[in-house]
Amino acid sequence: MQGGGPGRGTGRGARDGRRGPSVARMISWELALALRDAGVRWSPVSGDRFRLLATGGDGDVFTVSDMTIEPHEFDTGVVLGFNGTTEWALDSVAIEDALWHPLESQLRELLGGTFRRLERTPGGYVVHTEVLDDVATFAAADPADAYARALLALVAASAEEDR
Repeated sequence: MQGGGPGRGTGRGARDGRRGPSVARMISWELALALRDAGVRWSPVSGDRFRLLATGGDGDVFTVSDMTIEPHEFDTGVVLGFNGTTEWALDSVAIEDALWHPLESQLRELLGGTFRRLERTPGGYVVHTEVLDDVATFAAADPADAYARALLALVAASAEEDR
């Protein structure tokens, strides 16, 4: 599966993507790693958020932007170029060295026709999916994490089907 799309960034330096209720939330470091390891691929577009693998889950969150961080495609792969960012000692970073943190809207889009609804509960949120009449639910404190768990299950089911 490939991801990327019209996310709304909080800007460089946001620690966890949760600056207020009007800002789209992103998934945890652990779920982002799990999605990458499960085979979800990233095609960077403006608005996408990522962290550098070398800095881990506590590292700065960067937002792809046509003005400051642009994806450049080369024969050898995609490189994220840092344009005019004098405060950072980065010119560019290979996409393999970055970890995409998809937003709720991107995760919902990747779920496609399997997504049925998002429900708010006293304990957080539950995403409901349906694949071939098999209904499943995925709970988390944050809606983005609930979507990510649902996507992980969908990718795992797809991998099982391919075997």
